[in-house]
Formats: sequence, C-alpha cells, structure tokens
Amino acid sequence: MGISKIKQLSRHIEEKANMKQDIYLNTLEAFNLLKKETSFVIKDIRNNMANRKRVIPLEFTDRGDFEFQLTFAGDVLLFYMHTNVFDLGMHHESSRTHYVRTDPERSFCGIIHIYNFLADSFKYKRMNDSGILIGRIFVNKEKHFFIEGKREMNQAGISFAGDKVSTAKMRNILRQAILCTVNFDLPSPRFEQVQEVNMYEFETVASERRMKTSKRLGFKFQAEDGKIL
Repeated sequence: MGISKIKQLSRHIEEKANMKQDIYLNTLEAFNLLKKETSFVIKDIRNNMANRKRVIPLEFTDRGDFEFQLTFAGDVLLFYMHTNVFDLGMHHESSRTHYVRTDPERSFCGIIHIYNFLADSFKYKRMNDSGILIGRIFVNKEKHFFIEGKREMNQAGISFAGDKVSTAKMRNILRQAILCTVNFDLPSPRFEQVQEVNMYEFETVASERRMKTSKRLGFKFQAEDGKIL
C-alpha cells in the first residue's frame, strides 16, 4: 500500500524544515567565526602600524546576535546575518555549476551582508546617510560558501564547490573587506550638483546634519536640473 498523501506532505515539511535549520545553524557558525576573528584582525592591524603616536580608531562593536560592526579610521563595516534561508534561483551563476546541479538543495543558502558606512554617519547620527553593500556571503547545508560583491571581495579566491566555512577563510574575508573599504574613497560631488542650495535646505537640512552622504551618492543638494542627489 502506498504512502498516504498526508504522510508524504508531513515528510516533505519535515525534510525541508530540517534542511533550512541546518543552513541557519551553518550560517550562524560562519557569522560567529567572523565576529570572533574580528578581534584578532584588529589586533594584527594595530600591532603592525608604524606610527604609534597617532591613534587610529580600531574598534569592534557587538550589536546583538546577528549584527556587529568594525570601525577603522573613517569607515565602518557592518556585518548583518539574515535569519531566513534563500534559494539562489535557476538564473544565478552558481546554480549552473556541476556542484549545484547534482544536488539542487545545495542552492539554498543563508546570507551574511557586509555594508560599508562612513564612521561620521554613526558619530554624528546622520540618519539620512547611506551605506554601500560591498559583499554577501552565501552558506549552504554542507557549510560550503561563496562571496559575491565588489572586485576586492571576489578576489578572496572562494569556490562554492571547493570551500567550506573555516576560521582561516573567515579571517581572509575580513581582510578583503577591510581592503575593499580602504580603497573605496568618498568622491567629491560635481560642482554643478552642489552650486545651488536654498535657505530652507541650508538652515534646516544642513544644520540638522541630514545632508545625505555616502561614498557613492555624495551630498544631498539641489542641482540646476532640479534633481535631488
């Protein structure tokens, strides 16, 4: 006698839930390794700085179970783990690899986001400032992972099929994230974009430190063409 439909449904729910729970725990393990290794990376950087007279800000801040930040010089790296599990989808490059095609469940991943903010955005509570996503770490049920993001992040040499979460790998990702941030400078807005500002903006927006600032967007002023930047 065949398995009843309700039993099939029950098994499917159980298998899917167990898989997602495994992925969540693997992603949390990777996140906690990143958090732990941040302290060692900060110490290594500080010990190798040549000018000991000038204090360069290097600080780790634990923001809870799923967030932490690393502050260095004028930048902040904010690491955020999403608590849900995602399917890469058939159009994602990694889904077309032999590794995923031989087991489609390998395409389900947890995600750790890495954002770059300006340190002054936190210091002066400029709530309108923007952060830039520089990379995302995807972790699957087998603890295999890969990174997608800016060029420096992709140079970490990670292969989805060949690399698993480890202390050494997480430390390397931290170094690449810091390097990416250091090389990603704040550009000056074009003169035409900031040559005009009305009194309301100057008195209310600027004085309240709400000029939108980020490494990509520049300042929030009104240009001649009427666009808000």
